[in-house]
Amino acid sequence: MNHRLRRLLAAGTAAACATALVAGCSNGDKAEAPAASKTQPGRFASPNPGSVNTYWIEAPEGLVIIDTLRTPTDARKAIAEIRKTGKPVAAILLTHPHPDHVGGAGAFHEAFPQAPIHASKATDKAMREDKRGFYPLARSANTDFPSKLTYADRTFEDGAPLQVGGLRLETAAFAEGESDTATVYYRPDTGDLFSGDLAGSKVTPALIEGNSCGWLQILDQLGRRFAGAKTSYPGHGAPGPTRALIDEQRRYLQRFRGLVRPAVASDSARGGTVAPDEQKSIIAEMERTYPGHPPVADLPTIVQENIKAVARELAAEDPAKTPAACSNKAQEGTDGLLAPVSTYVGAVNDGNLDALAGAFAADAELIDVGRRFTGRAAIRAWAEDEVIGGKLTVIKVAENRPGYQRLLVRFAPGGTGGFEAHYAFTVDGSSIIKAELTYAD
Repeated sequence: MNHRLRRLLAAGTAAACATALVAGCSNGDKAEAPAASKTQPGRFASPNPGSVNTYWIEAPEGLVIIDTLRTPTDARKAIAEIRKTGKPVAAILLTHPHPDHVGGAGAFHEAFPQAPIHASKATDKAMREDKRGFYPLARSANTDFPSKLTYADRTFEDGAPLQVGGLRLETAAFAEGESDTATVYYRPDTGDLFSGDLAGSKVTPALIEGNSCGWLQILDQLGRRFAGAKTSYPGHGAPGPTRALIDEQRRYLQRFRGLVRPAVASDSARGGTVAPDEQKSIIAEMERTYPGHPPVADLPTIVQENIKAVARELAAEDPAKTPAACSNKAQEGTDGLLAPVSTYVGAVNDGNLDALAGAFAADAELIDVGRRFTGRAAIRAWAEDEVIGGKLTVIKVAENRPGYQRLLVRFAPGGTGGFEAHYAFTVDGSSIIKAELTYAD
């Protein structure tokens, strides 16, 4: 937004550029490290309904496979694609113990016996104990599910880094969310995050474990832990920008909880039980909001089962103790700003371009005194040119309503002086979806 100020200053001083209104006015004085070379991970997705992914990435000593699909039949189809690469398989990794990600492990082990199967100790324990009885249920629903599981032959401590196939991967463990335990794998040299089922892409998730609040808290942790992750490779659905997939999953869970919550309120038709007409209304609204989102499991009644599980969860929650991440209200920071707005202000003042861009939804819109920028990449480029290196001070919150704040601010492009402006933000969940900047005068 400082383009107007630049024009005014240019008349009085030809040295304005040199005084760091914007860091690096000349492209000639900016040395950028070359991007890390990478080969796109391979992906095989089994057919719908209940499509699930397996991935393979190139490492110095061969391919590293992430997850093994639901059944040996699906696994063998993926194996045929993997063999087309002509490369050996160095390792197989498991993200979590759900049947649709481990059922094909036996077929992979048979095809690549030299490749050890790795899992966290928590995942290995959950598989061996199967306290929820998921594996017998999977066998009863699909006769192709193996009668005997193939377990990991190498386990690691939750959160420990891995060296596999000559490649270093960071890991993080999360409990009591989408699954009882989950491991994500992060490749720091490329920014690739293999997130399992923590953040799906345009799919209908399974909430049958009744931990939607835990899942929402995990999404916040995931975003903070891997703030530098560029592309997320989910267990279900297409890969995409990490922040976008996390935000998408968060909005889905918050929306679902927001629809079920009034149905289990004490003054609802059936108290803590969802009435048939309420269930019908919830399903219709989710289908309207998320059309064409296939289920992650071959379960025709998955949404009904999700409603039952979340209803039980919400009926048991104490509203006074519900974590902020699980509230159906927009979250506010200690500064009185909506959380993503606070992130934006802090990122400007810290000169943190990644954090600033990450505060916006993937398809967000920013209007800077009539100039329109659409999408996170365009907003990032605008911010690098216009605001990074400046100082942003919030004078007051001029307007405040759910999902919307209009601020009176002072922006100093070079860190001092500056001008007053109004910044209006529209927020959805943890992301800014629209920002409009206008001069206060």
